[in-house]
Amino acid sequence: MRAIRSSMDAPQPLLRYRNREILGADVALIRRVIAELPARGRTEIAQILCETWGWQQPNGGLAEKGCRDLLLRLEERGLITLPERLRIARGRTRHPLLPPDLIPVAWLPVAESTSLRSLEVRPTTPDERIGVRVHLARYHYLGYQPPIGEHLFHAAFLEGELVALLAWAAAAAHAPARERYLGWDERSRRSRLHLITNNIRYLVLPWVRVRRLASKVLALSLRRLRSDWIAAHGHPVWLAETFVDVSRFRGTCYRAANWKYLGLTAGRAKRGNQFLRGATPKALFVYELHRHSRDILRAGGGPISEPAPGALLDEAS
Repeated sequence: MRAIRSSMDAPQPLLRYRNREILGADVALIRRVIAELPARGRTEIAQILCETWGWQQPNGGLAEKGCRDLLLRLEERGLITLPERLRIARGRTRHPLLPPDLIPVAWLPVAESTSLRSLEVRPTTPDERIGVRVHLARYHYLGYQPPIGEHLFHAAFLEGELVALLAWAAAAAHAPARERYLGWDERSRRSRLHLITNNIRYLVLPWVRVRRLASKVLALSLRRLRSDWIAAHGHPVWLAETFVDVSRFRGTCYRAANWKYLGLTAGRAKRGNQFLRGATPKALFVYELHRHSRDILRAGGGPISEPAPGALLDEAS
């Protein structure tokens, strides 16, 4: 696949997207790629742009999903016109509504007397993704949105029954309280943001009623989060964060699982590339995944040095 050289002569960025400044020359390049490949799909256009810009995920793969999202944002602003989506004529693959491993017995409530000894948390498999999507869409108040970029889903089972789902994804681009906590400047934030993950969804299924289940599931997920992230994306994460809607919740399970409260957000919601005031303030909680997490994330200049193999076993409690 060929890559096209981009001129970086434009002095002022038109917008900033995920720490990338989009210049007039970049928009001109995108228009040229679209004009030269009118019969190609948006995915291939995004792949060419990622190769041209050297836009990669931390694991070395092309940041294709992020680039496609950028193209949509540019089209919303009227800066480009994307080709129509390709429609594949072949027959649609039919999937079961809920894969067998994620079918709960919804009419059989999990009782409060159930022991937590059999509780297991593990990453979901590709075959279970449809079940994850359906459960979050049906039962989580925010619904389901496909995560962009690196992400990971955990499922919790109690006595073989699905009881909870967690979604971990890319960290919030801006969080002043987090930056103060880590002692980050702008350069540090840009270079190390991929080492933080955001708990964007946490769902305990509505028919499950077991004391201390929510905090226990969260603790088990955190215990294996860093190793699962390395297996999935080829690099560790050192800090977990989450934003709790204080108009609905108090963050009890996060507090019980020893997360640290950093304060309230300013109450701004992201719409496209703009941050609009008027949203409900969120409580920001963080959890250090290693006892040296803050030191590792504060380390300035050059690549981060991994702790010695023995230290990797010394997780945060």
